[in-house]
Amino acid sequence: MSSLLVVGTLGFDTIETPFGKAPKILGGSANYFSLAASLFSPVRCVGVVGEDFPQSHLDELKKRGIDVTGVERTGGKTFHWSGKYGTELHEAETLATHLNVLETFDPKLPESYRDSEYVFLGNLMPGVQQKVLSQVKNPKLIALDTMNFWITGMREQLIETIKKAHVLIINEGEARLLAKSHSIVETAKTILGWGVKHLVIKRGEYGAMLFDGKDFFSIPGLPLHDVKDPTGAGDSFAGGFMGYLASCGSDWSAPDNLRRAVVMGCCVASFTVQDFGPNALMACNTKLLQERFETFVKLTQFPKDGKI
Repeated sequence: MSSLLVVGTLGFDTIETPFGKAPKILGGSANYFSLAASLFSPVRCVGVVGEDFPQSHLDELKKRGIDVTGVERTGGKTFHWSGKYGTELHEAETLATHLNVLETFDPKLPESYRDSEYVFLGNLMPGVQQKVLSQVKNPKLIALDTMNFWITGMREQLIETIKKAHVLIINEGEARLLAKSHSIVETAKTILGWGVKHLVIKRGEYGAMLFDGKDFFSIPGLPLHDVKDPTGAGDSFAGGFMGYLASCGSDWSAPDNLRRAVVMGCCVASFTVQDFGPNALMACNTKLLQERFETFVKLTQFPKDGKI
């Protein structure tokens, strides 16, 4: 089985949306990514938690085929983020960020992780992402995520990190900020010009786009009856995307596989937003995922022989 490594955060989120409040629930990029990717592939998870992080959750991750050997438990409190969403649910207002044990996080990969073939670098400082890459022996596929904070504060170091990756997964606003361009096509051209082979732009409820320099692929978001909390949707998308590609083995770069991976990412993320925290994602299984995939296929099909 292909080995998929994720390095990111495990923590607590306190969330408020127009549909309710959820105090101190489980969250973190590596948490959402791992749960999503485990629907397709075994996952190796690297992160840090404090004394207050429940062992029962780590045990639950193990049951999902997620190796948590790389999760370090140290003295102190776990990373805790608090945010509030308005009626549009597009972007959260950060109310508080308590880095806690994450402030001194220095990821050291277990020896058993260093042969990982597929690597996802969660939203961390570019220098930390590069340090992880220096510990992996010969990965077939490297993908990474980032955020506004690193784009504005460490742009040059971030670009150097992007150059080492095969895939950049980023939301639309951050992509425009990174490329310093308004046009999404020019944005893709600029970022791909740095050497990364594939660019995936997340568009929230509007779906996602895939660029490779020669062509592009775009799918809409799935209209949902219930949307309660978008937290973790982007990380779930990345997990579905990378998990599917890892299941493809050495054929991951085939255009059809990359396109299916984008659809799988959207499918998984559509579960995440239907409840607070990772609850809906943890209840997801391959049968439910297959049904949602078929819904996406129907949503995007149309006759090719139409007349103007």
